This record gives sequence, C-alpha cells and structure tokens, in this order.
Amino acid sequence: KGKSDAEVMRFCQSFMMELWRHIGHDVDVPAGDIGVGGREIGYLFGMYKKLQNEFTAGVLTGKGMSYGGSLIRPEATGYGLVYFAREMLATKDKTFEGAKVSISGSGNVAQFACEKVLDLGGKPVTMSDSSGWIHDPSGIDREKLDWIMDLKNNRRGRISEYADNFEGVTFTASAPEPTPNGLWGVNVDVALPCATQNELNGSEAEMLVKNNVVAVAEGANMPCTPEAVEVFLKNGILFAPGKASNAGGVATSGLEMSQNSLRLSWSREEVDSRLDAIMVDIHKNAYETAERFGMPGNYVAGANIAGFLKVAEAMTAQGMI
Repeated sequence: KGKSDAEVMRFCQSFMMELWRHIGHDVDVPAGDIGVGGREIGYLFGMYKKLQNEFTAGVLTGKGMSYGGSLIRPEATGYGLVYFAREMLATKDKTFEGAKVSISGSGNVAQFACEKVLDLGGKPVTMSDSSGWIHDPSGIDREKLDWIMDLKNNRRGRISEYADNFEGVTFTASAPEPTPNGLWGVNVDVALPCATQNELNGSEAEMLVKNNVVAVAEGANMPCTPEAVEVFLKNGILFAPGKASNAGGVATSGLEMSQNSLRLSWSREEVDSRLDAIMVDIHKNAYETAERFGMPGNYVAGANIAGFLKVAEAMTAQGMI
C-alpha cells in the first residue's frame, strides 16, 4: 500500500534476482497471495524471463492472459470456496438458494465468493476491510458487487464508501481487540471468513452459533482461531477448514501449469468445470475419511487425516528419504 507502480516493480525485480535460482516448473512454483496480484506476478515473471533467458510459462502462476495465464485463475479461490460450501450444505439437504451469507474481506477471494454466491441464488449481506465492515440487509447484488470491485481494484478505496453510496447500509468502524467484530453477529445461514488469519475468535463463533448459522467455510489461511473451530465442532456446525475449502486457487494454479505444458488455453467454462470437479473431490475425500475414522461430519479431522495419509503413502512407496 502507498507505493507507486515503479517502486513495486523495482522491489519485485530485486526480489526475483535472489529467488530465480531456487524456482522452476519442476522445482518450486510460486503464486500470488495477499499483496501479490497480477501486477506483481507480471513484474516477477518478466525479471525471471530476463535472468533465465527463456520463456518458461510454468514457473509462476496467476499470470496475465497475454503471457501464459489461465481464465478463472483470479476467481478460483472464491469460486472454489463456495463450491466446497455448496457440497457441505448438500449433506444436510440444503442449498445456497435464498440463504443469507456473511462475507468478511473485500479483496480477491471475497469478491469472487460473493459473485458465486449470487450465481447459486444466495444473498450476501456483509463485506469488510481493515477500516471496518458494512451490512446491507437488502443484499449485495451484482450492480453493488461491480461497484465494490471498482472501489477496491481500481480506486483503492475503503469499504466505508459503500455505505455512503447505497441506501439502508450501515458501516461499523473496526475496534481494537478484544472487542468482538459485529460482522459475525449478523443473522445469516452461511459465514465465509475471507480476510485474514485469526479474524474470527471463540466469542465471535458463539455469536454465529447463537444466530443459528448452518455452515462456516474458511476462505483465507486459518481465519478461525482454534477456539472458534472448537465452538463450531462442539455445536455441530458444518465447518470447512481452509486446507480444504481454500484450495481452489492452488488447484487452478495446477490447471494453469497444465495449459502451459500443453501450449493450450482452455475456455472459461472448461477451467471452471475442472475447478468445480476438483472441489467436489476434495469435499468427498474429507467427508468420507471423517466417516471412515469414526468422526462423521468433522471436516477438520477428515481433511487432516486424508492429507496425512496421502503424504505418508507417497513417502512409504518412495522410501523414507
């Protein structure tokens, strides 16, 4: 934040001058995350190409479409999160149709999670940034979401401006810890924390439970504290840990690498359908593993055990090296 494009470019180029020896499409493949979007990936890739003196598209993912990127990659984490939550809801014969949804954050993941919730008939009612959060009881529709995308992606503004532009919206400024975040006190059916680590604590989880939330799916790296996870599991809430529900981005990075290897560019529909299938498989694996080990409905245990078994089986097969 607060840096010019030229300053960001120089930083990325300097960083790549040290990193380039340690990465490669068959070695280690970096991708974007918080603070590293398409602009930064472009600068990093350009310097890597200069240093390596060859065009190796698969060395970075999240690239622009003009130099080896994939359609749906920007949307992937948010879309994948909602696909996983959809599968969780289906185990209880529920859907997103008509469901009220709270979303934290207003960056890439939150924006596209909101978009996919709308696709599935849901009604997003909250978003946030570091300055505070907004509650729109009438719902964040496509027109309003487009406004938020422009605000955040182009104008680099604050979410408080949303309340100034749309009627019936309340904005609540952030309060220092340990004040609970009122966003999680809004009465919703599904909660999607998509902002940052440890943003949802035990007392805030209790607020969601009190309001009869049905499902909570993590759209960031461990946004729920261990105490919050314990509250959800104890109360039988459908809870998706980020290691499962937040996998859409890295899954589509893999699809981007596949396209780079094939020297092909798949259509938006094909990439989206493959992402959907991957998230369905991840859900199925976590769900069935939890059942097999006597913890039905516990996606934390299911995802942990399934992940451990996959690594352990591979290590055993290849020798303990």
